[in-house]
Amino acid sequence: MSAITLYSDYVCPYCLLAEKVLSDAIGNRDIAITWRPFELRPAPEPTLRPEDPYLPSVWQRSVYPLAERLGVPIRLPSISPQPRTAKAFELLAMAQDEGLDNDYSLRVLRAFFQEDRDIGQPEVLIELAAEIGIDPDEARHALENGTYAQRHHEAQRHAREDMQITSVPTIVVGKQVFRGTPPLDELKRAIDQLEREQNGEPSPASARG
Repeated sequence: MSAITLYSDYVCPYCLLAEKVLSDAIGNRDIAITWRPFELRPAPEPTLRPEDPYLPSVWQRSVYPLAERLGVPIRLPSISPQPRTAKAFELLAMAQDEGLDNDYSLRVLRAFFQEDRDIGQPEVLIELAAEIGIDPDEARHALENGTYAQRHHEAQRHAREDMQITSVPTIVVGKQVFRGTPPLDELKRAIDQLEREQNGEPSPASARG
């Protein structure tokens, strides 16, 4: 089975919107979306406040129009300042081990952007994880003991240093890297190319040559 990697931060609305485009591009093909963390503002850097001018301006100018085109319900969350996502990403590592990282990431994004829930609170994260099949007692134990803290720290380092990620969403399809929410047709072409490469088939250009 092929896999596509999506680097995200759970307080970035474009990550929820990019997932919709990516899912549409995949269609019914047997391709998994693997989620990887990239905190935009890790501690101690201050997070954004929805009452300040910046977020409402970006949402009105860009987020809401794109969401409407894609048919994705979304609204600017009221939590202020915006929650940190390190704890959410610690549970992402747990979800990865259980093959639930796509379900978990979507649940967290929807909780924040559709239900206005504070995804910086451990109890909220534990409840969301339980909804997609993770044992809540194990999730609570992991958060209280920092079981996945070092793994998240390494994932952050990998994203910044190895992958040179600077913004989210960043989508990696084979050798192609898309920064931001790419057009549907571009993603489809990249996925087609990925499948050809994995099946040992020549690209259309190579076949013509």
